[in-house]
Amino acid sequence: MPSVQELLSYRELIDYTKVREPQKKKLEELFPVRKTEALEVKMIRGANNLPVSASIHAFDTETEIDQREKASYDLAELALIKRKRKLSEKEIIQLEQPRNDAEEKEAIQRIYNDVDALQDSVLTRVEAMRGEAMSSGKLVINENGYKATIDYGVPNAHKKEFTWSSGTPDILGNMDECVDKIVSDTGFTPTRVLTSKKILNVMLKDETIRKAIFGVNSDKLLSRKELNAFLQTLDLPQIATYDAKYRTLSLDGKHTAKRYFAEDAFAFMPDGDMGETLFGLTAEELELRKKSDVDITEIGNVILEHYATNDPVAKWIKAVATALVTFPCADQVFLGKIK
Repeated sequence: MPSVQELLSYRELIDYTKVREPQKKKLEELFPVRKTEALEVKMIRGANNLPVSASIHAFDTETEIDQREKASYDLAELALIKRKRKLSEKEIIQLEQPRNDAEEKEAIQRIYNDVDALQDSVLTRVEAMRGEAMSSGKLVINENGYKATIDYGVPNAHKKEFTWSSGTPDILGNMDECVDKIVSDTGFTPTRVLTSKKILNVMLKDETIRKAIFGVNSDKLLSRKELNAFLQTLDLPQIATYDAKYRTLSLDGKHTAKRYFAEDAFAFMPDGDMGETLFGLTAEELELRKKSDVDITEIGNVILEHYATNDPVAKWIKAVATALVTFPCADQVFLGKIK
C-alpha cells in the first residue's frame, strides 16, 4: 500500500483535485468564478452599464469628445478561508498496515473522502457569501479574529418590506412597484426574482392571484409554472427559489444549520451576471509555484495540502483559498423583505 505521504503528496493532490469536479453551487450562475493574482480588489459600486449614445454631427464639424465615466469603488481584501482534518496516530497505523486488500482500498477511499469534504467546505463558505450578498446587499463577517463589513451599494430606495402573509396584500401591485422603480432609476428591467419556497407558497395561495388566473375555479391548486406563465403576461419577473442549507461547526462540536439565501428575501434582478466570485493567491499556492514540476495553470482555486506534526504524531489535510464576491450590479436589483 502507498504511504500516507505518497497518497497526499502535492503532486497527487493537484492531480486529484484537477480531475474532481465538485457540484456547482446555484449562485455561481449569478457570480461566476474568476481567478485573480491580487489579494486586494476594487469593489465597483453601482456600475450602470447602459450604453452611451454617440451624437449626430453635421459634415465638417469636430468629433464630440468622449469621457470615461467615474466609477465609485471601495478597496476590499479577499477573505482567507481554510479548514483542516487530522489523521491520528491510531489511524496512521491502520492506514500504513492494512490487513487485506479490502481494508487497504477502504483506507485510501477514506483519505480522499476527507480531501473532498475539505474542498467542499471551502466552496460552501464561498456560496454562503454569495447568498448573503444577494439577499441583503452586504457581507458581514466576524469569524476567527477576522471582522469586515462590505456594503455593495444597493440604494435604500431599492429596499422595502412587504406584508403578504396577513391582511389583503397586493402582491402583484408590490411587484410592479419594484420593477418600475428599477426601470426608472437604472433603465434595466428585472426579469428574475429569487426567493424561498415559503414566500412562493404565499404567492401560490394568494386569493387575488388565484382568481386572476383561474377565475371561478380559484380553488384549483396553483403551480409555480402556471404562476410564472401568468406573470409573463403582465411583464413581471419569473420566480425561482433557493432553499439549500449548510452547517457550521462551533468550538464545542455542535453543528448549526443555516440557509445560503435568506428565507424572507425576494430579490429582483435583470438578466446577466450580478458580479464575480474572485479566487486569489494563498501562501500555500506561492510555495507550490516554486516547485519545478508544477505548472501554475494546474493549480485550482482551492489549495489542498498535507503536513505532519510530531508530538503527538499526526497527519493533517488542509484546504485553503482566498475569495471574495463582487457585486457591481447591486444598484440594478431590488431587495424585498417579505413578512
